[in-house]
Amino acid sequence: MLTGDIRSKVDQVWNAFWAGGIANPLEVIEQITYLLFMRGLDESQTREEARATMLGRPLERVIFPEGAYAKDRNGRDVTYAQLRWSKLKNEDPATMFTLVSDFVFPFLRDMAEEGTAHAEHMKGARFTIPTPGLLAKVVDMLAAIPMDDRDTKGDLYEYMLSKIASAGQNGQFRTPRHIIRLMVELMAPTPKDTICDPASGTCGFLVAAGEYLREHHKALFRDADQNRHFHNAMFHGYDFDQTMLRIGSMNMQLHGVEAGDIRYRDSLASGHADDADKYSLILANPPFAGSLDYETTAADLLSIVKTKKTELLFMALFLKLLKPGGRAAVIVPDGVLFGSSTAHKAIRKMLVEDHKLDAIVKLPSGVFRPYAGVSTAIVIFTKTNSGGTDHVWFYDLQADGMSLDDKRQMLVPEAKFGPTPDTALAPEDHAKNNLPDVVARWAGRNGAERDNPRTAQSFTVPREDIAAADYDLSLNRYKEVVHEAADHRAPKTIIAELLALEDEIAKGLKDLEAML
Repeated sequence: MLTGDIRSKVDQVWNAFWAGGIANPLEVIEQITYLLFMRGLDESQTREEARATMLGRPLERVIFPEGAYAKDRNGRDVTYAQLRWSKLKNEDPATMFTLVSDFVFPFLRDMAEEGTAHAEHMKGARFTIPTPGLLAKVVDMLAAIPMDDRDTKGDLYEYMLSKIASAGQNGQFRTPRHIIRLMVELMAPTPKDTICDPASGTCGFLVAAGEYLREHHKALFRDADQNRHFHNAMFHGYDFDQTMLRIGSMNMQLHGVEAGDIRYRDSLASGHADDADKYSLILANPPFAGSLDYETTAADLLSIVKTKKTELLFMALFLKLLKPGGRAAVIVPDGVLFGSSTAHKAIRKMLVEDHKLDAIVKLPSGVFRPYAGVSTAIVIFTKTNSGGTDHVWFYDLQADGMSLDDKRQMLVPEAKFGPTPDTALAPEDHAKNNLPDVVARWAGRNGAERDNPRTAQSFTVPREDIAAADYDLSLNRYKEVVHEAADHRAPKTIIAELLALEDEIAKGLKDLEAML
């Protein structure tokens, strides 16, 4: 948890960027990301130097060559040691500005040959901080934060990322973190999972999955094979926006994932022969925006469902990427659940009849405000290639702990927020935050939940009923509304009471006229 002092410093730097003419929140975070990367490189070499000294051996990886010189485009040179964060942060603003703009950024762009994913994403690094004073202020703020604490580093970056949404632009890149945590809680990742988000953005789903494993499977870090798998092979994210790749990759690093596979890919346009049937868990909230031409859509996705709709193509993609037995929790627009086109029906029938559809969690329409008011749902399924749907669990999520208007204000204290709050919710809190109830009821979906009437907030529907409804998966198709008991008294009695009431009203009006 970030202290108020650190939050205040971040806010001050943010305001300084705006005052300096950088109004795009993604650009602000991108510039800070570059500086964090420089600090991380220096700290990596410092650790390597300490290890080499202790063991009496040469450095295995040299980032800043001792005694070597870096040149700028004008032929000027400085030692690589001058580019190290520990040296750079103590320079005067003017010298720091020259070093960063003329030497550090060319150095970052050339680092792609180092072979790491994050170095690859630095190819397009551009320095846009406008003044030496602003650069010095940002560096001072970052230097004051204890980056040896993984939680602090991660929380710092998450706090900065939250400003993407609050700024009101580029918010489509950010799924609310408490909704992400809900989906991760429902899927309960294990140390053996291989996890993918094919529309990774800032890597929020992958980060949350990693944090879940740190909390629930601490022993994995004491097992050499599991530890290696966690850092090098567990997490995979695709995006076609280079800025998102840089930010997402840094987000993973700051949350303690050393070598996550975060790479460029247009998920709907490129073939998937290299990663078909590869992943055991998919967590995603892809951008559902319109349609694609058949010519620009991957042929292997069109072979699953012939459509131009991106929301249906992403569903086909999830099925393509999952290995048999793999699970998915993905956010879809409501149209996927009840659309009447041949392709809509085909993908729903496929989920129910060819695989195992586990659950539909309907989200309130205000979850993605202020930048989108579209109605969505979480679809949870298991790829089987052989059917297996028995009962589908439905949950009508009506409150997520925040107001559902454009302001999205907290309705419960921080300790009662999210799917696993620190403090137990009182009965009256449920109307403000349904997320813990979703987690609790999900655990009983194959037991007591099957006895719930369809008037309840959650209930199950047999596969046969869904097939009979032409594979409509909208909650309202099956939810029953409690009606008030009808008045079954004799019509003469009701008429007599109405006439008597009419007489009383007439008498009251006469009395009122007499008084006037």
